[in-house]
Parts: sequence; structure tokens; C-alpha cells
Amino acid sequence: MYLRPRSLDEAVDALAIHGGRILAGGTDFYPALGDRPIAGNVIDISALDELAGISVGPNEVRIGARATWSSIASAPLPRAFDALKAAAREVGSLQIQNLGTIAGNLCNASPAADGIPPLLALDAEVELQSRSGHRRIPLAEFVTGYRKTVISPDEILTAVVVPRSIEGASAFLKLGARRYLVISIAMVAAIVETDSQGCVSQARIAVGACSAVAQRLRSLEEDLVGAPGRPGIGSSASLDHLASLSPIDDLRATADYRRNAALALVRRALEACVLET
Repeated sequence: MYLRPRSLDEAVDALAIHGGRILAGGTDFYPALGDRPIAGNVIDISALDELAGISVGPNEVRIGARATWSSIASAPLPRAFDALKAAAREVGSLQIQNLGTIAGNLCNASPAADGIPPLLALDAEVELQSRSGHRRIPLAEFVTGYRKTVISPDEILTAVVVPRSIEGASAFLKLGARRYLVISIAMVAAIVETDSQGCVSQARIAVGACSAVAQRLRSLEEDLVGAPGRPGIGSSASLDHLASLSPIDDLRATADYRRNAALALVRRALEACVLET
């Protein structure tokens, strides 16, 4: 059964009654099928304009689930979101960026999902809607493992909500086997906020593609507080700060290469942040 509801209420009702898979941009949905036909019910939410907007308020930024990567890249967002906008420009081709949605990227829960590290660095939360109501949970708790999330079968991800709790410069860096259209070997998002004396008041660093779930480098964030926010800050990062990561050997890179590449990217991202302050 194929259903294309015209409102969020219709969509959650259809999901509760019929079950099935949610379809939005389809840039992950269709490639995952391979040569197989679609099986089971499909609920196409591409007509739900209420899920497509991006709004910037004094306390939070709300990104609708159907917001495309192109719309995110072109949106007038605070500079702490520059890393997210840079990641948006790295998601596949322009055609994929025009169709692919932020919710699809999160629900797909790939370790190499470009959107997750910058959103983790922003302390983003996801909003989930079902017939019984809605709930909001931190993105760090939403993705639980390789291709795994806590979303229930009767829930739809309706928005990504970002508290405006950091206002510093940000950067996103990604390493792949080539410049474009590539799955990451390692990726890093960083935000550095400085005080009136030019010292780091807050730092957020997240690494993707080096463990089943992208991770914040909490110990490095803590060690950076109070440090001068000037060139050379990258040398504060060491392999010890990346100890929580668990990179794997695969066709793209060895675990050791991934770990060393992640460290180099962390250092470069931090340097890029202080150059923008």
C-alpha cells in the first residue's frame, strides 16, 4: 500500500493504523532496495510542507524534518551552524542535496552520515511525533548503533531542534578517497566560542565514521576551556583525546589510518575555528 498524507495528523494516523516505512526524499530509501521491489506499506511524507521549514528564534533553531540539504546550505543561520552548512554541501551530489532530507540522514543512522557530527556539536535534539503525543530527545541518545535508532514503529521524526547555547565559529572537515561523492574515512565538526579576553569559553568537537556512532570528544572539550583562542590551538589535541573512538579496518582505510586522520582533522578544524574569531 502506498499512502501520501496531506497533513502530519494524517501521516501519524496512517502509520498507527497501517504501519510501514516513511518515505521523504528517497535518496537512501531507493538505493537500499537494490533490485528488489518495494515490500510492505509506504507512507510518503513529501507533501507535508509543515515539516519543510527552517526557523531561527532567539533561543533555538528549528529545522523541519523535510528540510533538504540544499535549503540548509542556503539558510541564513548563525555562524555556529557553518559546520552544518558545510556538511550539507558534502552530502552526495547537488541532485541528492536537492532531495535528501535531514531526517532521512539521521534515521538512516550511518556511521558516515555527514549531518550527525555537526548536529552533535550543536547539542541538537530530535522531535518525534506519534498518535499518543510527541517527545524530544538528544540526538546523542537517538542514534544507538550501526543503522539503529530509538524511534518507535509508530513515530515520525518531525524536526531537529537546536538550542542556541553556543555562538562561536564552526568548521566541518571530511576525508574521503576523492574530493566529491564519497563516503567518509573520517569527519570532524568543531565549534569554538571565545570570551572577551580571547580565551576559549566553550568548545564542541564531534568525530564521525570512526565508530559505530559519531562521538563528542568531551575530554578535549574540557581541556580547551581557558586556552587562548588563537592559531596553534590544534596542538592541544592528542590521540589520548580520541581514545573513546573505535575505528574499523575496511576497504576504505585501516583503523590506525582512520584514528590518525581523525586527529589531523580535529587539529585542522580547531585551527579553522580560531581563524574565524
